[in-house]
Amino acid sequence: MAVQEVLKMGHPILRQVALPVTEFNTPALDNLILDMKDTMVAYNGAGLAAPQIGASLRVMIFGIAENSRYPEAETIEETILINPEFDILDESTEEGWEGCLSVPGLRGLVPRYQKIRYRGYDKMGKLVEKEVENFHARVFQHEYDHLNGVLYPQRITDMTNFTFETELPYYIATKASPND
Repeated sequence: MAVQEVLKMGHPILRQVALPVTEFNTPALDNLILDMKDTMVAYNGAGLAAPQIGASLRVMIFGIAENSRYPEAETIEETILINPEFDILDESTEEGWEGCLSVPGLRGLVPRYQKIRYRGYDKMGKLVEKEVENFHARVFQHEYDHLNGVLYPQRITDMTNFTFETELPYYIATKASPND
């Protein structure tokens, strides 16, 4: 359909808990999903949640093949999830650098569960369920947070681990220094 404007941190829709989708296989839902795909691709994102383009609905899309924003990321098949939920399969967490189209130009070190099982529905209302770990689990949790009005900076446990993307290489080099 069309590339949409991505709402930025501070917009009230990004702070709302999104509403569940009640009707599947509708032209409106199809159009929303197409807009989300077009927008995610245009902005080179790994995922996108409907609230990021102004639709306060529990819809997310994610997937990654090659992406300059995440050059070392594993491939994730394009996934559309409606009304998603997840279970934690392992309580261990790992910190990883995250960015967000709604928080442009910044990165933060965010702890996320390493292994989860998610479930939701595709656009036809068919159940989708998968066990995932590592980056795939991180991307899901990041997009899931959007559906609950949470942006990744709210998950950063140490705000000294929040930096501009342009400064990230210097930041990492400094943190890795034995003189630290």
